[in-house]
Amino acid sequence: MKAVIFDLDGVITDTAELHYQAWKNLADSLKIHFDYKLNEELKGIGRMDSLNRILNFGGKTDQYTEIEKIALTEQKNTEYVALLDQLSPKSIYPGIKEFLDTLRNQNLKIGLASASKNGPKILELLEITDYFDTIVDPVSVKMGKPAPDIFLKAAEQLEVHSSKCIGIEDSEAGIHSIKTAGMFAIGVGTEKVMKAAGADLVICDTKNLHWDQIINTVNHQYS
Repeated sequence: MKAVIFDLDGVITDTAELHYQAWKNLADSLKIHFDYKLNEELKGIGRMDSLNRILNFGGKTDQYTEIEKIALTEQKNTEYVALLDQLSPKSIYPGIKEFLDTLRNQNLKIGLASASKNGPKILELLEITDYFDTIVDPVSVKMGKPAPDIFLKAAEQLEVHSSKCIGIEDSEAGIHSIKTAGMFAIGVGTEKVMKAAGADLVICDTKNLHWDQIINTVNHQYS
């Protein structure tokens, strides 16, 4: 293995609550009920897809033009970006910084494949930008997760064949994306959900990300 490609939200840090606050405020303004259950369905997918799911849930799919939808996503993003200022290095999940150090010591390339257009800003606020050899701009890929495009783009930018990459995700859509890209998939979450999605290795907590265990599992799978 030559590269490790990370998702961001739910893997490196938790911005789910910030997304929830911003989406809920938008949904309330549209008179659509929004709760944590619906918020969970938005994990790993892009901004416009998320809005379309919310509108569909509220029975208002055909009430807005594409231009109006773009304005709504920009409204949500403006509020979300303001909330991001709450983040700091203390917001990094346990074990992630140490794992990044290990990957560097192993001379592995590191990439970010997040559906969030705010990935660079978040890494900057967490003060870990320098660890990443590449950050995929989600606008540059044709299809979002669960399509493999964003992980394949990360591998391309790292100049590493996808079969030599490990992807780390916390959503079912993300795991599908990694596996379709032909990569080894690590799922952060519950065994049942992540295994059902196709994860090769499940980690219940980021503090349990250990390179020796990962590479032993990889070697066993491909032996």
